Order: sequence, then C-alpha cells, then structure tokens
Amino acid sequence: MSKISSFLKDVVSEMRKVSWPKRKELTRYTIVVLVTVMFMAAYFALTDLGISSLIEWYLEL
Repeated sequence: MSKISSFLKDVVSEMRKVSWPKRKELTRYTIVVLVTVMFMAAYFALTDLGISSLIEWYLEL
C-alpha cells in the first residue's frame, strides 16, 4: 500500500511542475489540429476517389 501512496505523491508532485497552456494558446493549437485533420481527410478522400476511378476505368477496358 505504501508503494501506491508513494506513486500518487510523485504524480501530484510532477503535475505541479507541468506548464499548462493558456486559453489563447490552447485555442490556437486546437484550430491548428482541426485544420490539419480536415486537410488530411480531404487529401486522402481525393486520393481514394482518384485511385478508385483509375481502377474502375482500367477494369472497363
């Protein structure tokens, strides 16, 4: 039981050292992540559509 107590004390100690982002930084990071995810989703959707079209075209020959 003392190991668990010691672990939890260490966790609390480490969490106090964490530098949490400010609200403005967090908003900016969130926007960057969302834009990146949307860009990657569009890129892979278009790539998938293009490859699917090529395969369908090739199979029709």
